[in-house]
Amino acid sequence: MPGDITSGGTAGGDRPGRRALILVENLSVPFDRRVWQECTTLRDAGWTVHVICPRGEKRDTEPEAEIDGVRIHRYPLRAATGGPAGYLREYGSALWHTVRLARRIGPVDVVHACNPPDLLFLPALWLKRRGARFVFDQHDLVPELYLSRFDRGQDLLYRAVCALERLTYRAADVVLATNDSYREVALRRGGRRPGDVFVVRSAPDIDRFHAVPPEPELKRGKPHLLCYLGVMGPQDGVDYALRALAKLRDEFERTDWHAVFVGGGDTFDAMVELSGRLGLTEQVEFTGRVPDADLVRYLSTADVCLSPDPRNPLNDLSTMNKVLEYMVMGRPIVSFDLKEARVSAGDAAVYAPADDESEFAGLIALLLDDPQRRARMGKIGQERINGQLSWRNSQASLLAAYDVACRGRTPVSTGGPVPTGKRRRR
Repeated sequence: MPGDITSGGTAGGDRPGRRALILVENLSVPFDRRVWQECTTLRDAGWTVHVICPRGEKRDTEPEAEIDGVRIHRYPLRAATGGPAGYLREYGSALWHTVRLARRIGPVDVVHACNPPDLLFLPALWLKRRGARFVFDQHDLVPELYLSRFDRGQDLLYRAVCALERLTYRAADVVLATNDSYREVALRRGGRRPGDVFVVRSAPDIDRFHAVPPEPELKRGKPHLLCYLGVMGPQDGVDYALRALAKLRDEFERTDWHAVFVGGGDTFDAMVELSGRLGLTEQVEFTGRVPDADLVRYLSTADVCLSPDPRNPLNDLSTMNKVLEYMVMGRPIVSFDLKEARVSAGDAAVYAPADDESEFAGLIALLLDDPQRRARMGKIGQERINGQLSWRNSQASLLAAYDVACRGRTPVSTGGPVPTGKRRRR
Protein backbone atom coordinates (compact mmCIF):
# COMPACT_ATOMS: atom_id res chain seq x y z
CA MET A 1 0.00 0.00 0.00
CA PRO A 2 1.46 3.42 -0.88
CA GLY A 3 2.52 5.49 2.07
CA ASP A 4 3.82 8.90 3.09
CA ILE A 5 0.54 10.69 2.48
CA THR A 6 0.41 14.45 2.95
CA SER A 7 -2.79 16.41 2.39
CA GLY A 8 -2.29 19.20 -0.12
CA GLY A 9 -0.59 17.98 -3.26
CA THR A 10 1.57 21.05 -3.86
CA ALA A 11 3.07 21.28 -0.39
CA GLY A 12 6.58 20.17 -1.24
CA GLY A 13 7.21 22.21 -4.40
CA ASP A 14 8.42 20.78 -7.71
CA ARG A 15 11.92 19.34 -7.99
CA PRO A 16 14.21 20.59 -10.77
CA GLY A 17 13.84 18.76 -14.05
CA ARG A 18 10.90 17.70 -16.16
CA ARG A 19 7.23 17.71 -15.20
CA ALA A 20 4.61 15.13 -16.22
CA LEU A 21 0.84 15.31 -15.87
CA ILE A 22 -1.02 11.99 -16.00
CA LEU A 23 -4.75 12.09 -16.80
CA VAL A 24 -7.01 9.21 -15.71
CA GLU A 25 -10.81 8.99 -15.85
CA ASN A 26 -11.56 5.31 -15.35
CA LEU A 27 -10.13 4.77 -11.83
CA SER A 28 -8.72 6.69 -8.91
CA VAL A 29 -5.00 6.75 -8.18
CA PRO A 30 -3.14 4.99 -6.58
CA PHE A 31 -5.96 2.39 -6.79
CA ASP A 32 -5.13 2.11 -10.52
CA ARG A 33 -2.04 -0.04 -10.03
CA ARG A 34 -0.63 0.32 -13.54
CA VAL A 35 -0.82 4.10 -13.37
CA TRP A 36 0.71 4.12 -9.90
CA GLN A 37 3.67 2.04 -11.09
CA GLU A 38 4.15 4.48 -13.97
CA CYS A 39 4.03 7.40 -11.53
CA THR A 40 6.67 5.95 -9.23
CA THR A 41 8.90 4.93 -12.14
CA LEU A 42 8.88 8.48 -13.50
CA ARG A 43 9.40 9.92 -10.01
CA ASP A 44 12.44 7.70 -9.49
CA ALA A 45 13.81 8.87 -12.85
CA GLY A 46 13.72 12.48 -11.63
CA TRP A 47 10.36 13.63 -12.97
CA THR A 48 7.92 15.74 -11.00
CA VAL A 49 4.65 13.84 -11.43
CA HIS A 50 1.13 15.22 -11.11
CA VAL A 51 -2.01 13.12 -11.58
CA ILE A 52 -5.58 14.25 -12.27
CA CYS A 53 -8.18 11.54 -11.61
CA PRO A 54 -11.61 10.94 -10.06
CA ARG A 55 -12.06 10.47 -6.34
CA GLY A 56 -12.67 6.93 -5.14
CA GLU A 57 -15.74 5.89 -3.19
CA LYS A 58 -14.04 4.15 -0.25
CA ARG A 59 -10.38 5.02 -0.78
CA ASP A 60 -8.53 7.80 -2.61
CA THR A 61 -11.23 10.16 -1.37
CA GLU A 62 -9.12 13.25 -0.56
CA PRO A 63 -9.39 16.09 -3.11
CA GLU A 64 -5.61 16.61 -2.98
CA ALA A 65 -2.81 14.41 -1.71
CA GLU A 66 0.91 13.94 -2.01
CA ILE A 67 1.75 10.25 -1.84
CA ASP A 68 5.37 9.10 -1.98
CA GLY A 69 6.29 12.30 -3.79
CA VAL A 70 3.50 12.07 -6.41
CA ARG A 71 0.99 14.96 -6.40
CA ILE A 72 -2.59 13.76 -6.95
CA HIS A 73 -5.49 16.07 -7.77
CA ARG A 74 -8.91 14.41 -7.57
CA TYR A 75 -12.38 15.51 -8.63
CA PRO A 76 -15.87 14.23 -7.79
CA LEU A 77 -17.38 12.04 -10.49
CA ARG A 78 -20.63 10.10 -10.66
CA ALA A 79 -20.43 6.93 -12.74
CA ALA A 80 -22.71 6.80 -15.78
CA THR A 81 -26.22 5.43 -15.43
CA GLY A 82 -29.16 5.53 -17.79
CA GLY A 83 -27.52 4.90 -21.15
CA PRO A 84 -25.81 7.38 -23.52
CA ALA A 85 -27.06 10.45 -21.67
CA GLY A 86 -25.43 9.19 -18.49
CA TYR A 87 -22.09 8.73 -20.25
CA LEU A 88 -22.32 12.24 -21.71
CA ARG A 89 -22.82 13.65 -18.22
CA GLU A 90 -19.95 11.59 -16.78
CA TYR A 91 -17.47 12.40 -19.52
CA GLY A 92 -18.48 16.06 -19.74
CA SER A 93 -17.96 16.47 -16.00
CA ALA A 94 -14.61 14.64 -16.13
CA LEU A 95 -13.33 16.84 -18.97
CA TRP A 96 -14.38 20.06 -17.23
CA HIS A 97 -12.67 19.08 -13.98
CA THR A 98 -9.57 17.87 -15.82
CA VAL A 99 -9.07 21.20 -17.59
CA ARG A 100 -9.87 23.12 -14.39
CA LEU A 101 -7.21 21.25 -12.43
CA ALA A 102 -4.67 21.30 -15.27
CA ARG A 103 -4.84 25.11 -15.32
CA ARG A 104 -3.90 25.12 -11.63
CA ILE A 105 -0.93 22.81 -12.17
CA GLY A 106 0.64 24.97 -14.85
CA PRO A 107 3.10 24.08 -17.62
CA VAL A 108 4.26 20.48 -18.09
CA ASP A 109 6.67 18.74 -20.42
CA VAL A 110 4.44 15.70 -20.99
CA VAL A 111 0.71 15.15 -20.71
CA HIS A 112 0.12 11.39 -20.37
CA ALA A 113 -3.53 10.43 -20.98
CA CYS A 114 -4.85 6.99 -20.03
CA ASN A 115 -7.99 5.66 -21.69
CA PRO A 116 -10.86 4.77 -21.50
CA PRO A 117 -12.54 6.91 -22.65
CA ASP A 118 -10.84 8.14 -25.82
CA LEU A 119 -11.76 11.74 -24.98
CA LEU A 120 -8.74 12.83 -22.98
CA PHE A 121 -7.01 13.90 -26.20
CA LEU A 122 -9.10 17.09 -25.90
CA PRO A 123 -7.38 18.45 -22.75
CA ALA A 124 -4.14 16.92 -24.09
CA LEU A 125 -4.45 19.05 -27.25
CA TRP A 126 -5.03 22.12 -25.10
CA LEU A 127 -1.84 21.35 -23.19
CA LYS A 128 0.08 20.61 -26.41
CA ARG A 129 -0.68 24.14 -27.60
CA ARG A 130 1.04 25.28 -24.41
CA GLY A 131 4.21 23.33 -25.11
CA ALA A 132 3.54 19.81 -23.76
CA ARG A 133 4.13 16.56 -25.58
CA PHE A 134 1.26 14.05 -25.62
CA VAL A 135 1.79 10.40 -24.57
CA PHE A 136 -1.31 8.24 -25.16
CA ASP A 137 -1.45 5.27 -22.78
CA GLN A 138 -3.94 2.85 -24.39
CA HIS A 139 -5.27 0.68 -21.57
CA ASP A 140 -8.25 -0.58 -23.61
CA LEU A 141 -9.29 -0.85 -27.24
CA VAL A 142 -12.48 1.17 -26.86
CA PRO A 143 -14.12 0.10 -30.17
CA GLU A 144 -13.60 -3.54 -29.19
CA LEU A 145 -14.84 -2.75 -25.67
CA TYR A 146 -18.01 -1.30 -27.18
CA LEU A 147 -18.54 -4.35 -29.39
CA SER A 148 -17.95 -6.70 -26.47
CA ARG A 149 -20.52 -4.94 -24.32
CA PHE A 150 -23.20 -4.05 -26.88
CA ASP A 151 -22.56 -6.14 -30.03
CA ARG A 152 -23.72 -3.33 -32.31
CA GLY A 153 -21.02 -2.97 -34.91
CA GLN A 154 -22.28 -0.25 -37.24
CA ASP A 155 -24.46 2.02 -35.16
CA LEU A 156 -23.77 5.70 -34.60
CA LEU A 157 -22.08 5.26 -31.22
CA TYR A 158 -19.71 2.62 -32.56
CA ARG A 159 -18.70 4.92 -35.41
CA ALA A 160 -18.22 7.69 -32.87
CA VAL A 161 -15.85 5.69 -30.65
CA CYS A 162 -13.86 4.64 -33.73
CA ALA A 163 -13.55 8.30 -34.74
CA LEU A 164 -12.42 9.31 -31.25
CA GLU A 165 -9.75 6.61 -31.27
CA ARG A 166 -8.47 7.87 -34.64
CA LEU A 167 -8.33 11.44 -33.33
CA THR A 168 -6.44 10.30 -30.24
CA TYR A 169 -3.86 8.40 -32.29
CA ARG A 170 -3.45 11.41 -34.56
CA ALA A 171 -2.94 13.82 -31.67
CA ALA A 172 -0.44 11.65 -29.78
CA ASP A 173 3.31 12.10 -30.08
CA VAL A 174 3.98 8.67 -28.54
CA VAL A 175 1.69 5.68 -27.89
CA LEU A 176 2.05 3.20 -25.02
CA ALA A 177 0.52 -0.24 -25.70
CA THR A 178 -0.11 -2.84 -23.01
CA ASN A 179 0.93 -5.75 -25.25
CA ASP A 180 2.01 -6.59 -28.80
CA SER A 181 -1.57 -7.05 -29.98
CA TYR A 182 -2.41 -3.49 -28.94
CA ARG A 183 0.81 -2.29 -30.57
CA GLU A 184 -0.25 -3.91 -33.83
CA VAL A 185 -3.58 -2.07 -33.65
CA ALA A 186 -1.75 1.24 -33.13
CA LEU A 187 0.41 0.56 -36.19
CA ARG A 188 -2.33 -0.80 -38.45
CA ARG A 189 -5.47 1.06 -37.43
CA GLY A 190 -3.82 4.10 -35.91
CA GLY A 191 -1.28 4.60 -38.68
CA ARG A 192 1.50 5.13 -36.16
CA ARG A 193 5.20 4.70 -36.94
CA PRO A 194 6.88 1.72 -35.23
CA GLY A 195 9.37 3.99 -33.46
CA ASP A 196 6.57 5.90 -31.74
CA VAL A 197 4.76 2.91 -30.19
CA PHE A 198 6.18 1.30 -27.05
CA VAL A 199 4.94 -1.82 -25.27
CA VAL A 200 4.58 -1.09 -21.55
CA ARG A 201 3.07 -4.21 -20.05
CA SER A 202 1.12 -4.12 -16.83
CA ALA A 203 2.79 -6.24 -14.16
CA PRO A 204 2.00 -7.04 -10.55
CA ASP A 205 3.99 -5.42 -7.79
CA ILE A 206 6.22 -8.26 -6.58
CA ASP A 207 6.87 -6.44 -3.31
CA ARG A 208 3.15 -6.21 -2.62
CA PHE A 209 2.09 -9.61 -3.95
CA HIS A 210 3.85 -12.47 -2.22
CA ALA A 211 2.46 -15.65 -0.73
CA VAL A 212 1.64 -16.03 2.95
CA PRO A 213 0.87 -19.30 4.77
CA PRO A 214 -2.43 -20.80 3.52
CA GLU A 215 -5.47 -20.58 5.77
CA PRO A 216 -7.49 -23.82 5.49
CA GLU A 217 -10.51 -22.21 7.14
CA LEU A 218 -11.03 -20.14 3.97
CA LYS A 219 -11.98 -23.41 2.22
CA ARG A 220 -15.11 -23.64 4.42
CA GLY A 221 -14.51 -27.29 5.28
CA LYS A 222 -13.78 -28.41 1.69
CA PRO A 223 -10.51 -29.95 0.45
CA HIS A 224 -10.03 -27.35 -2.30
CA LEU A 225 -10.44 -23.60 -2.84
CA LEU A 226 -11.13 -22.05 -6.24
CA CYS A 227 -10.55 -18.31 -6.66
CA TYR A 228 -11.64 -15.61 -9.10
CA LEU A 229 -10.10 -12.16 -8.75
CA GLY A 230 -11.08 -9.12 -10.73
CA VAL A 231 -13.71 -6.84 -12.14
CA MET A 232 -17.21 -8.16 -12.68
CA GLY A 233 -18.44 -6.48 -15.85
CA PRO A 234 -20.44 -7.73 -18.82
CA GLN A 235 -17.31 -8.87 -20.71
CA ASP A 236 -15.46 -10.47 -17.79
CA GLY A 237 -17.05 -13.92 -17.89
CA VAL A 238 -18.10 -14.38 -14.27
CA ASP A 239 -21.34 -15.89 -15.57
CA TYR A 240 -19.28 -18.42 -17.57
CA ALA A 241 -17.35 -19.33 -14.42
CA LEU A 242 -20.53 -19.84 -12.41
CA ARG A 243 -22.11 -22.05 -15.07
CA ALA A 244 -18.84 -24.01 -15.28
CA LEU A 245 -18.95 -24.56 -11.51
CA ALA A 246 -22.51 -25.83 -11.79
CA LYS A 247 -21.29 -28.29 -14.43
CA LEU A 248 -18.35 -29.26 -12.20
CA ARG A 249 -20.92 -30.22 -9.58
CA ASP A 250 -23.50 -31.83 -11.88
CA GLU A 251 -21.55 -33.35 -14.78
CA PHE A 252 -18.35 -34.23 -12.94
CA GLU A 253 -20.04 -34.93 -9.59
CA ARG A 254 -17.48 -32.83 -7.73
CA THR A 255 -18.51 -31.08 -4.53
CA ASP A 256 -15.09 -31.14 -2.86
CA TRP A 257 -14.48 -27.44 -3.43
CA HIS A 258 -15.40 -23.99 -2.21
CA ALA A 259 -15.14 -21.01 -4.56
CA VAL A 260 -14.54 -17.37 -3.72
CA PHE A 261 -15.13 -14.49 -6.13
CA VAL A 262 -13.16 -11.39 -5.12
CA GLY A 263 -14.01 -8.05 -6.71
CA GLY A 264 -16.90 -5.88 -7.77
CA GLY A 265 -18.35 -4.23 -10.82
CA ASP A 266 -21.43 -3.49 -12.88
CA THR A 267 -22.71 -7.08 -12.81
CA PHE A 268 -21.89 -7.96 -9.19
CA ASP A 269 -25.52 -8.15 -8.04
CA ALA A 270 -26.55 -10.05 -11.16
CA MET A 271 -23.79 -12.61 -10.57
CA VAL A 272 -24.89 -13.15 -6.96
CA GLU A 273 -28.42 -13.72 -8.26
CA LEU A 274 -27.19 -16.13 -10.96
CA SER A 275 -25.25 -18.09 -8.35
CA GLY A 276 -28.48 -18.52 -6.40
CA ARG A 277 -30.42 -19.64 -9.47
CA LEU A 278 -27.74 -22.25 -10.18
CA GLY A 279 -27.99 -23.58 -6.63
CA LEU A 280 -24.41 -22.54 -5.79
CA THR A 281 -25.08 -20.34 -2.78
CA GLU A 282 -23.56 -22.78 -0.30
CA GLN A 283 -20.39 -23.31 -2.34
CA VAL A 284 -19.75 -19.88 -3.84
CA GLU A 285 -18.79 -16.82 -1.80
CA PHE A 286 -18.76 -13.23 -3.11
CA THR A 287 -16.53 -10.94 -1.07
CA GLY A 288 -16.79 -7.69 -3.02
CA ARG A 289 -13.61 -5.61 -3.09
CA VAL A 290 -11.28 -6.47 -0.22
CA PRO A 291 -8.05 -5.00 1.20
CA ASP A 292 -4.80 -6.22 -0.30
CA ALA A 293 -4.01 -8.31 2.78
CA ASP A 294 -7.24 -10.31 2.40
CA LEU A 295 -6.67 -10.71 -1.33
CA VAL A 296 -3.25 -12.23 -0.66
CA ARG A 297 -4.76 -14.60 1.92
CA TYR A 298 -7.28 -15.95 -0.60
CA LEU A 299 -4.72 -16.34 -3.37
CA SER A 300 -2.21 -18.01 -1.04
CA THR A 301 -4.85 -20.60 -0.07
CA ALA A 302 -6.33 -21.18 -3.54
CA ASP A 303 -5.66 -24.50 -5.29
CA VAL A 304 -6.86 -23.32 -8.72
CA CYS A 305 -7.54 -19.81 -10.05
CA LEU A 306 -10.13 -18.98 -12.69
CA SER A 307 -9.81 -16.75 -15.76
CA PRO A 308 -13.19 -17.21 -17.49
CA ASP A 309 -13.05 -14.28 -19.92
CA PRO A 310 -15.06 -15.32 -23.00
CA ARG A 311 -13.69 -14.81 -26.48
CA ASN A 312 -14.78 -11.47 -27.88
CA PRO A 313 -13.04 -8.70 -29.85
CA LEU A 314 -11.62 -7.12 -26.69
CA ASN A 315 -10.67 -10.12 -24.54
CA ASP A 316 -8.80 -11.98 -27.26
CA LEU A 317 -6.33 -9.10 -27.61
CA SER A 318 -6.13 -7.95 -23.98
CA THR A 319 -3.78 -8.88 -21.15
CA MET A 320 -5.78 -9.72 -18.04
CA ASN A 321 -4.32 -8.32 -14.83
CA LYS A 322 -5.81 -11.16 -12.81
CA VAL A 323 -3.81 -13.72 -14.81
CA LEU A 324 -0.57 -11.93 -13.95
CA GLU A 325 -1.57 -11.67 -10.29
CA TYR A 326 -2.37 -15.39 -10.16
CA MET A 327 1.04 -16.10 -11.66
CA VAL A 328 3.04 -13.95 -9.27
CA MET A 329 1.37 -15.85 -6.41
CA GLY A 330 2.30 -19.20 -7.96
CA ARG A 331 -1.26 -20.33 -8.65
CA PRO A 332 -2.27 -22.63 -11.56
CA ILE A 333 -4.88 -21.16 -13.88
CA VAL A 334 -7.82 -22.42 -15.92
CA SER A 335 -8.54 -20.09 -18.84
CA PHE A 336 -10.41 -20.03 -22.08
CA ASP A 337 -8.13 -20.20 -25.11
CA LEU A 338 -7.46 -16.55 -25.93
CA LYS A 339 -4.51 -15.17 -27.87
CA GLU A 340 -3.07 -12.89 -25.19
CA ALA A 341 -3.93 -15.29 -22.36
CA ARG A 342 -1.48 -17.75 -23.91
CA VAL A 343 1.13 -15.01 -24.43
CA SER A 344 0.95 -14.09 -20.73
CA ALA A 345 0.47 -17.42 -18.97
CA GLY A 346 2.06 -19.96 -21.29
CA ASP A 347 2.24 -23.29 -19.44
CA ALA A 348 1.13 -21.69 -16.18
CA ALA A 349 -2.45 -22.21 -17.41
CA VAL A 350 -4.55 -24.88 -19.05
CA TYR A 351 -6.90 -23.75 -21.79
CA ALA A 352 -10.46 -24.75 -22.56
CA PRO A 353 -11.86 -24.12 -26.04
CA ALA A 354 -13.29 -20.61 -26.11
CA ASP A 355 -16.58 -20.30 -24.18
CA ASP A 356 -16.88 -24.08 -23.60
CA GLU A 357 -18.08 -24.25 -19.99
CA SER A 358 -18.05 -28.07 -19.78
CA GLU A 359 -14.40 -28.22 -20.86
CA PHE A 360 -13.58 -25.43 -18.42
CA ALA A 361 -15.17 -27.47 -15.62
CA GLY A 362 -13.30 -30.58 -16.73
CA LEU A 363 -9.95 -28.79 -16.56
CA ILE A 364 -10.72 -27.62 -13.03
CA ALA A 365 -11.40 -31.24 -12.06
CA LEU A 366 -8.18 -32.35 -13.79
CA LEU A 367 -6.05 -29.91 -11.79
CA LEU A 368 -7.77 -30.65 -8.50
CA ASP A 369 -6.71 -34.28 -8.93
CA ASP A 370 -3.06 -33.48 -9.75
CA PRO A 371 -1.24 -31.49 -7.03
CA GLN A 372 2.17 -32.07 -8.63
CA ARG A 373 1.03 -30.49 -11.88
CA ARG A 374 -0.47 -27.57 -9.97
CA ALA A 375 2.87 -27.00 -8.26
CA ARG A 376 4.78 -27.13 -11.59
CA MET A 377 2.37 -24.67 -13.19
CA GLY A 378 2.66 -22.30 -10.26
CA LYS A 379 6.45 -22.31 -10.49
CA ILE A 380 6.32 -21.67 -14.24
CA GLY A 381 4.08 -18.65 -13.66
CA GLN A 382 6.38 -17.14 -11.07
CA GLU A 383 9.40 -17.63 -13.32
CA ARG A 384 7.63 -15.88 -16.21
CA ILE A 385 6.69 -12.92 -14.00
CA ASN A 386 10.23 -12.62 -12.68
CA GLY A 387 11.64 -12.83 -16.20
CA GLN A 388 10.06 -11.63 -19.42
CA LEU A 389 6.92 -10.14 -17.81
CA SER A 390 8.57 -8.22 -14.99
CA TRP A 391 7.85 -4.55 -14.38
CA ARG A 392 11.58 -3.89 -14.79
CA ASN A 393 11.23 -4.46 -18.53
CA SER A 394 8.20 -2.17 -18.68
CA GLN A 395 10.03 0.53 -16.74
CA ALA A 396 12.75 0.63 -19.38
CA SER A 397 10.17 0.86 -22.16
CA LEU A 398 8.23 3.64 -20.39
CA LEU A 399 11.35 5.74 -19.88
CA ALA A 400 12.42 5.15 -23.49
CA ALA A 401 9.01 6.39 -24.65
CA TYR A 402 9.38 9.56 -22.58
CA ASP A 403 12.87 10.10 -23.98
CA VAL A 404 11.48 9.96 -27.52
CA ALA A 405 8.61 12.29 -26.61
CA CYS A 406 10.98 14.91 -25.13
CA ARG A 407 13.91 14.57 -27.50
CA GLY A 408 15.46 17.95 -28.25
CA ARG A 409 13.14 19.89 -25.93
CA THR A 410 14.16 22.04 -22.97
CA PRO A 411 12.45 21.23 -19.66
CA VAL A 412 9.73 23.73 -18.75
CA SER A 413 11.24 24.12 -15.27
CA THR A 414 14.46 25.48 -16.78
CA GLY A 415 13.04 27.97 -19.22
CA GLY A 416 11.24 25.75 -21.70
CA PRO A 417 7.74 26.26 -23.13
CA VAL A 418 5.23 28.00 -20.90
CA PRO A 419 1.45 28.30 -21.18
CA THR A 420 0.14 30.96 -23.53
CA GLY A 421 -2.85 33.16 -22.97
CA LYS A 422 -4.06 34.88 -19.84
CA ARG A 423 -3.70 33.35 -16.42
CA ARG A 424 -6.18 34.02 -13.69
CA ARG A 425 -4.99 35.93 -10.65
CA ARG A 426 -5.01 34.04 -7.35
